[in-house]
Amino acid sequence: MSSIKIKNKFLKLKYFVVSFVSIVVTALLGSIFTSRNTSTWYKTINLPSIVPPSYVFPIAWNIIFILMIISLYLLLSTKTNSLENRKLRNKAINLFYIQLIFNILWSLIFFEFKLLLVGLIEIIILEILIVFCTIMFYKINKTSAYLLFPYVLWVAFATILNLLILILN
Repeated sequence: MSSIKIKNKFLKLKYFVVSFVSIVVTALLGSIFTSRNTSTWYKTINLPSIVPPSYVFPIAWNIIFILMIISLYLLLSTKTNSLENRKLRNKAINLFYIQLIFNILWSLIFFEFKLLLVGLIEIIILEILIVFCTIMFYKINKTSAYLLFPYVLWVAFATILNLLILILN
């Protein structure tokens, strides 16, 4: 095997590990804040009728997190020939990590601190970041962007739930 092929395989493995670890850490941190309060506080508040059964959330999030791993991996693996495209990819990667932080923060704000209005403001910002991230991904790797669509839709739904929960409580 040539050294270039070995280097490419190593880079792909590195991109996968970075993608996997980034999303798994996000999922674990978010679930810590969420799980501690779903069996106590969350069950005692007024919930809108459109809230899905509790078993839907981990299924949906696991699917979304898997798609996010693949999306980030594809973006990282996309070769960019021009300096402009490399800069765009780097900005997209940075934005992706910023939205991951906001993803974790929402669970902390909403479930741990029980700040419904602050949570609503934060999740709206999160949704905007995800949309911009998806647009930037699209400019670099269309498949990578398409894989983020379920995330965009799920967070939009979560935003509506956050709003309705705020109104009802």
